[in-house]
Amino acid sequence: MSGYFPFHIGLQHLVIRGQQRVGLPTNLTTLPEQLKKVGYATHAIGKWHLGFCSVKYTPTYRGFDTFLGYLNGVEDYYTHYMDNGLDFRKNETVDREDSGIYSAYLYANRAMDIVRAHDKSKPLFLYLPFQSVHEPLQVPPQYEDRYCSQTSNHDRKTKCGMVAIMDEAIGNITQVLEAEGYMDNSLLIFTTDNGGPVWHAGINWPLRGAKATLWEGGTRGAGFLYSKKYLGHRAGQVHEGMMHAVDWFPTIMSLVGGKIPDGMDGVSQWESLVNGSPSPRTEFVYNMDDIPQFSAAIRSGDWKLIQGVPGSYNGWYPVPGVAARTEGDGFQTVDENVPGPNDLQLYNVKEDPTERNDVKNKFPDVLAKMKARLDQWRQTMVPANFPPDDPASNPDLFNGVWGPGWC
Repeated sequence: MSGYFPFHIGLQHLVIRGQQRVGLPTNLTTLPEQLKKVGYATHAIGKWHLGFCSVKYTPTYRGFDTFLGYLNGVEDYYTHYMDNGLDFRKNETVDREDSGIYSAYLYANRAMDIVRAHDKSKPLFLYLPFQSVHEPLQVPPQYEDRYCSQTSNHDRKTKCGMVAIMDEAIGNITQVLEAEGYMDNSLLIFTTDNGGPVWHAGINWPLRGAKATLWEGGTRGAGFLYSKKYLGHRAGQVHEGMMHAVDWFPTIMSLVGGKIPDGMDGVSQWESLVNGSPSPRTEFVYNMDDIPQFSAAIRSGDWKLIQGVPGSYNGWYPVPGVAARTEGDGFQTVDENVPGPNDLQLYNVKEDPTERNDVKNKFPDVLAKMKARLDQWRQTMVPANFPPDDPASNPDLFNGVWGPGWC
């Protein structure tokens, strides 16, 4: 949304909690704000999770013309409650009417309504971060029965159904885009934000680790683009160039001919994606955080350096919930080696994408160069903005609703 690495804007530690006085810094220009400068209508549907203690952090104050969805990072798919509060809004108004309706239905219908009602004289930017397939594991039973009957693990069967209903929703939206004449001049971007949580039926095998870790299983994402106009000549091709999530902002601005704000960490990947040319990016920082102690990872070319503890899930997880690793821990793993807080690890992730072979002792010169580069990046890190929970956020003080107005 901003084009900046989280450690450059104070958001590198965990996630924004609904009880915290924090949000995406308002001095940053967001992607929808920049798109509006070149005439775009902008709409957001689904998960926000960029702060909301003040209205200045909320979607319609950060560049979106409209918003339907929730402000926190997790909630019930049907009731739209998180803990003791309702978290569902149409623009800035609390939405109590859609209780009981599965979120994928609501989001698909809203997207289709926007497309049908859009003024075709203006370009359209539609941002749709589905709640699917985030926890909690919930889906209408018919989607499990129709597509996932061969899956024996209960949680995996539910997650399979969640993927199926999201796939159906996306298909319905693209059908409306086609019917309304937009598909010949559109770019559809499908991407992810992180690896799967093994504690909620996620599988990243054969990659190492899980969501909330610095391992490839927690950070390496898949995505695809579709455009008849711009990418038809590359249909079916795989692009293996290095790209980071911060690159989407400048990449989209390159497509639309808008200005890319100065100073951001993202770089435009548009020419590389369209022409198949080498990526302009040769390096990125996965993350760096000094709470409770410093940990970080950097990628340069094919090399990856990890300093400190990469996270709480450091193994390879073929099937979640099958065999116990330790008492009370329901994950099957193999050959787990937990790094220490001062450890350095070096991997060639092209030759060893599953991160099984720490080669720092074989390549001391590479290790020294990577460590020096990581230290340079560390000098640019700002302190994490991770305040304690504020009781003023309690939904009980706001008629049982999560929302702004307490910071």
